[in-house]
Amino acid sequence: MGWFNEWWVWMTAALVLAIAEVLIPGWIFFGFAVGAFFMGAMIWLGIGAGLSLAWSLVIFAVLSLIAYIIMRQMFGIRRGQVKLWDRDIND
Repeated sequence: MGWFNEWWVWMTAALVLAIAEVLIPGWIFFGFAVGAFFMGAMIWLGIGAGLSLAWSLVIFAVLSLIAYIIMRQMFGIRRGQVKLWDRDIND
């Protein structure tokens, strides 16, 4: 069993990515942090504990993408909301 099949490695990666999101905001690292958290939780529960590195990374990528899409729907620009500029930066 490799290091990528240890639940605490994924939880540590989730914590590091969440801290990176606080330091460099943009909702990018948080999606990866959520994906790493759920990957660690899956391994902790015994789901996917025997996967290869390639499959672990594929599942991590899919979980991260799903988390990013859900957060984009929840926290993104609402439908019909438009940014209006009332003056030009060059004025």
